[in-house]
Amino acid sequence: MATKTATTLKNFVNGEWVTPSGELKEGVNPANTREVVSSFRQSTSEDVKQAIDTASETFQSWRNTPAPQRGDYLFKIAALMEEEKDDLAKTIVQEEGKTYNDAAKEVGYAAGIVKYYAGECRRLKGTLQEADMPNVQIETKPDPLGVVLVVTPWNFPMSIPAWKTAPAIASGNTVVLKPSSETPLTVMKFMDIVQRAGVPAGVVNQVTAPGKLVPEMVHHPAVKAVTFTGSNSVGKTIYEEAAKGMKRCLLEMGGKNPLIVMDDADVDQAVQLAVAGAYGQTGQACTATGRVIVHEKIAKEFTDKLVKRTQELKIGNGLEEGIDIGPQVNQSELQSTLDLIQSARDEGATILTGGKAPDTPETEHGYFVEPTVISGVKPSMTIAQQEVFGPVNNIIEVNDIDEAIAVANNVDYGLSSAICTKNLEYMNQALDEIEAGVIKVNLTTTGTFFQAPFGGYKQSSTGTFKELGSEALDFYCQYKTHYIKSK
Repeated sequence: MATKTATTLKNFVNGEWVTPSGELKEGVNPANTREVVSSFRQSTSEDVKQAIDTASETFQSWRNTPAPQRGDYLFKIAALMEEEKDDLAKTIVQEEGKTYNDAAKEVGYAAGIVKYYAGECRRLKGTLQEADMPNVQIETKPDPLGVVLVVTPWNFPMSIPAWKTAPAIASGNTVVLKPSSETPLTVMKFMDIVQRAGVPAGVVNQVTAPGKLVPEMVHHPAVKAVTFTGSNSVGKTIYEEAAKGMKRCLLEMGGKNPLIVMDDADVDQAVQLAVAGAYGQTGQACTATGRVIVHEKIAKEFTDKLVKRTQELKIGNGLEEGIDIGPQVNQSELQSTLDLIQSARDEGATILTGGKAPDTPETEHGYFVEPTVISGVKPSMTIAQQEVFGPVNNIIEVNDIDEAIAVANNVDYGLSSAICTKNLEYMNQALDEIEAGVIKVNLTTTGTFFQAPFGGYKQSSTGTFKELGSEALDFYCQYKTHYIKSK
């Protein structure tokens, strides 16, 4: 029997809460689907048009607001996020399913991002250059683009909206945010903070809308750029639609991220990295460890220790004490994980532990899958090529660093990667030759520092701009060049 404690959600447009006019939907707790978390109506074409028109009308006044003043609003947003960290984290757990510790880290990270771009508002600058003739000054000046369409996924419902919205408005743009319909409550709380921070009405607008409306949002004349994080299939559609209007587009999509464990590695450390990388966030991260590429000399020791550690993990509701792994976000994601595990069985790999949905009273009403270790995986297998997005460690054995890097690169993706080694030659070869936007040494494939640029190679990204760091501001700005003759 369903428990109705749902929060009724609305769109946030022009500083006000507006009820959209589309289909009524409900969001449930993925750890206990009997609990209804939110109730909301999907937006229609008219609803999203209103939000974009509002952002367009607000753009001129916001772009003329001095950048340090824009930064002051961001500092206020960050402070409120930090003050309300516990409530926000619990909302993420209830709506998305991750553990409380993971959710609390996400909120802290999101607040840090917002503070970082608040500081960047005092560092926005152009350049001065020497001219080829006397009495002429050349200068460049960053200008905002206009309305930016921000399309975000469910797996990081607080941090990804923050890391796109903060640099956008810091640069003087206005925003229309379309979050995933899986996690609208978290984003509504983010908008509530934006409102209470005093951000002028119309600068940040949010609509809960079905994905089918994104193409027409992209084509709205006022939308000058679109930034998206999510699946490759949706990203490619957005890229195609943006190209029709020659609109700026930034995509961050899937990954099949390798963790290379060399023969000289600290095995216990490597196991810890594999556990954190594949099982953290229930494996529902684009930077999650998708393959563990292990040197054959230590493969047995590594595998035995990984299986033992995996079997010690506790799955359940992320709000309960001692839980290591929460549920997947919905039935579709759960079934996708189970299907890929089955494909590994069918293609000759061995499931050493896990591999199915748990059968316990605590998990029977949730989208849970056991943390899984698979050995005997070959680079050509489906599970070695496709993103799993669930708590699965796939072990591929290799005989040297050259083979390890070749296997690491033998996928369509190139988002994140890591190598566990003490050998400087191995480390430097990996840093030089792995085809990925992020390469780590003796660290997990997951996790980023917001002051450093983030973005992938190959099918993981458009590769045109970076997210995070000061480099992210380049996407949200266009540069004018001024030639000034004084005499």
